[in-house]
Amino acid sequence: MASGDDDDPIIEEIDVYLARSLADKLYLFQYPVRPSTMTYDDVNHLAAKIKPKQQRVELEMAINTMSPNYCRSKGEQIALNVDGTSYDETNTYSAKMMDKQTFSSIQATTNTSRYAAAVFRKGELHVTPLTGILQMRPSFSYLDKADNKTREREAANEGGDSSQDEAEEEAKAITVRFARPESEQARQRRIQSYEFLQKKQAEEPWVHLHYHGAKDGRSEHERQYLFCQSVDASENSELVKTPKEYLAMLMPPLAEEKVVKPVGPSNVLSMAQLRTLPLGDQVKTLMKNVKVMPFANLMGLLASGTDSTSALRCIQQVALLVQGNWVVKSDVLYPKNTCSPHSGVPAEVLCRGRDFVMWRFTLERSVMRKEIAAIIKLPPEDVKEFLEHVAAPRVNRGWEFLLPTDVDFIKKHPDVAHRQHMLWLGIQSKLEKVFNFSKEDFMPKNSPKPDPVHVSGEQRLKMAHERAQEKRSSLQKDLDAKRAGSSVHVKQEPLSDKEDEPMDTTSPPSSSSIPNGSINGYPSATSPGFDHTNGNGGSPTSSASPELQEFVIKTFRKHFVLTLNEFKRLLNLHLASMPVGRSVYHSISDHMLQDAILLSQCKQIMVPFPAQTTAAPDEQKVFGLWETGEEFDKHRRLLYDLFTKNYRVRRNMIQARLAQEVEEVSKADIDRLLNECCSSHGGMWYLKGTIQS
Repeated sequence: MASGDDDDPIIEEIDVYLARSLADKLYLFQYPVRPSTMTYDDVNHLAAKIKPKQQRVELEMAINTMSPNYCRSKGEQIALNVDGTSYDETNTYSAKMMDKQTFSSIQATTNTSRYAAAVFRKGELHVTPLTGILQMRPSFSYLDKADNKTREREAANEGGDSSQDEAEEEAKAITVRFARPESEQARQRRIQSYEFLQKKQAEEPWVHLHYHGAKDGRSEHERQYLFCQSVDASENSELVKTPKEYLAMLMPPLAEEKVVKPVGPSNVLSMAQLRTLPLGDQVKTLMKNVKVMPFANLMGLLASGTDSTSALRCIQQVALLVQGNWVVKSDVLYPKNTCSPHSGVPAEVLCRGRDFVMWRFTLERSVMRKEIAAIIKLPPEDVKEFLEHVAAPRVNRGWEFLLPTDVDFIKKHPDVAHRQHMLWLGIQSKLEKVFNFSKEDFMPKNSPKPDPVHVSGEQRLKMAHERAQEKRSSLQKDLDAKRAGSSVHVKQEPLSDKEDEPMDTTSPPSSSSIPNGSINGYPSATSPGFDHTNGNGGSPTSSASPELQEFVIKTFRKHFVLTLNEFKRLLNLHLASMPVGRSVYHSISDHMLQDAILLSQCKQIMVPFPAQTTAAPDEQKVFGLWETGEEFDKHRRLLYDLFTKNYRVRRNMIQARLAQEVEEVSKADIDRLLNECCSSHGGMWYLKGTIQS
């Protein structure tokens, strides 16, 4: 030990003092966007304010507008965008140019117990603990103010032509409801929400400060408080410790904690407790924790003797079918009014992003994380969490779906698979509008084609006879009606040689494999086996079914004007809401839908879309209710005629046209017409569904 001390002798001993005069007021400011050689000491500080509890600081500094690096035209343009042309005391830039900038702080660290500011003087080191370390960065809140000004101008322009602003407010009955008592769990969720935190931060008032420069006399006076006011060792007892106490501070003894290993995850009930819950809650709890599961595994976890039909009904309420397996719904994992634990993104945005990930897995086995992130534009932590729920990373293949495709479930429950397929089509339509993509962008380019299905001539003839026998009564009625209304005589011949022959309900032979590119085992429009003329691979239907006709009439009586794309979305939602096992629509093609619409007192409106339109072909096919038996039909027809000449019109043009053709047109009639058939944007009126995004 002696030899070691000789090799490393003590050169000097320095006394350390703990100064506490500024212990609760000392902040360290960092300016990370500027090098240390370019300080703000000589810049004129116009204002300063602080929120002590949140440790938020804002500094307002002048900009040298006479500098050769300052662009005067840009500064004037920014001031014009922010404040407008009028002068007001609340203007951000009173000089009509951007002559100042604001710096806003963020906390570099929340734990400053290991940081202090030290001053060395006359062989003594004086240390003052830091209250906070703040990074000052330029604030761009003036851009938000400019955006608000633009929105206000657009709203004012649009409000001038909007019938809703012109209409007088009518007295309406108000239903008084009393809020339920808030549960403790709901209260905790509310306190942790992003909106609540923002509200709490806004409640703390700003404390305005007076800035003193680094060379100011007041600053020199305050710097003296960095030195310990008393050099007596008895008053600095925190730094005077015995060797044992000092060693204990450096290496505190380890506290032995008794760790009890839980039997299962803390957020999961035991199986005994789980089976005491209602069946719906059992299924929801299991799916919430497992995330993805085959139906057979779910039945194995439920109590023996559980009815599979009841379980199937329950799981459809909390999960969606992906490749024959059940994946928990996004709104079950991310309830309303919650946010991401990683990034604070609201639950509604998370649900849309996760639904897109699940929809991609209905198309293919593997997806690339970069492609997903580029479209849904969410933080990487959230995207990774979505993928980890249902997939596992594979080398050179991206993320592959966790479970193999459950072909047995799809074959055993085709009605459920069909209903889920329709539900996914509705979700796909919504996602296409939100993320602005088309399904063809993600279809595999070299997908293996399924083996062709060979149907013999006898089978085709037998199927034709069966369809003719099934349609015989309706065809007979149509034939009698045509005979009654026409002088042409048609010789009546039997439709089939087989009288009273029972219809064979067995399906034709099909391939055992599920083609790649299908949704849940159901062929899609790009699948090789899809019949674009007659619909989804089924037998052709010569006329619209009464159920379809009834749905068309009800829908157009409610909406009046619909694009073909919007009508298909409503139809898919209707099909998805039908009870399990009940399927009255078969093989509906676009051609059949258009025929059904035209047979329901509706007509196609030939809207002249602009040449650079981004609307899809189905969005350019617009249909309107033509005849209801009311006198108001004439108003709609005149409106439709206006939209055959231009895809957008002003309110005064509609009013003038109606005044020419109809004797008395009240303001209420025009309001009703526009509310039923049109929507407003930017002071112009468009037919519903034709506004260009």
